[in-house]
Amino acid sequence: MRTERNLTRLDRVFARLDREPERPAHIDVSRMSRHRVVLFTATLAFYLAIVWAVSITSWLVRFDWQVMFFRPYQQWPEIHAFLDYYVVLGQRGPTAVMVTAWLGWRSWRQHTLRPLITLGASLLLLNITVGAAKIGMGRLGPHYAITIGSNEMGLGGDIFPSGHTANAVVTWGILAYLASTPRARRWLSALSAVTSLGVGLTTVYLGTHWLSDVLLGWAAGLLILLALPWFEPLIARAEAWIFALRDSLRSRAGGTAPAPAPAPVGAPVMATRPSPTDGGEMPARGATGSRPARAPVHLAPGPHTARSERTPLTPAGSRRPPHADRVARPATTTTSARPLTGG
Repeated sequence: MRTERNLTRLDRVFARLDREPERPAHIDVSRMSRHRVVLFTATLAFYLAIVWAVSITSWLVRFDWQVMFFRPYQQWPEIHAFLDYYVVLGQRGPTAVMVTAWLGWRSWRQHTLRPLITLGASLLLLNITVGAAKIGMGRLGPHYAITIGSNEMGLGGDIFPSGHTANAVVTWGILAYLASTPRARRWLSALSAVTSLGVGLTTVYLGTHWLSDVLLGWAAGLLILLALPWFEPLIARAEAWIFALRDSLRSRAGGTAPAPAPAPVGAPVMATRPSPTDGGEMPARGATGSRPARAPVHLAPGPHTARSERTPLTPAGSRRPPHADRVARPATTTTSARPLTGG
């Protein structure tokens, strides 16, 4: 009887990720270069400038009202149906599912959890930063505006910055951030920029966001992407912690259901009886309590081996049954064997 540990689907996934010889020798990890620091500082300044311009009810707020009164959805009604579907590319749920599926395949192929952990970290940062800004500024959207020309801040709204726009920047930009080649990074950066730009303008077209909401959403999403290299050490430690947790859980499970091991003393060993026609010899019928039972080779974990490659289980000595017409060989001791008489 061949017994082996039943692996769960999660065990097989981690076993795939554990194959270090197939892991790429160099995985490009973005670092916080001087160029990236300059872009982060400039984007942060732009973010603060938008917040200040809206808070003092500057020309930007007046332009928001002009765009709202223009009502783009009435000016170009023929594209309304298409943009209703296109704006889904900025919704958190559908985009997270699509990108998680792609990055899950990348993790499987590269034998690392970094793509999935990076996506999780970026979405966590997005929820914290954008959510806090929405609640803190409390701006009302165009459909709920009260006073014409007002910035509508501090009234309990949750529209500033645009969550659709920031989510589009982060979710699709993470593909460019994790790209494996410079050429793929350039193409994916352009594609994510066009996608997030279209999502932001679509929310303005539909009248669900002010234009300044979209500008702040672009800046908020870009800040998260630019800050991700600062979190790379935490991402590496999180990956190591997940594998360590997996190993500890596996060791605890091994205490209750250990892997196949040599049979203990006095325990009966279950073995298959080979057929006499295939050239194999029958195992000995030894007592189970007088001597320790040896673990047969076919009970050991591992790939199945052919019969010719196995170690014989037959003990020393002849297994041929006695026969009435067969004469026993002379003994090597001083006493000679008595010949058998034929019957």
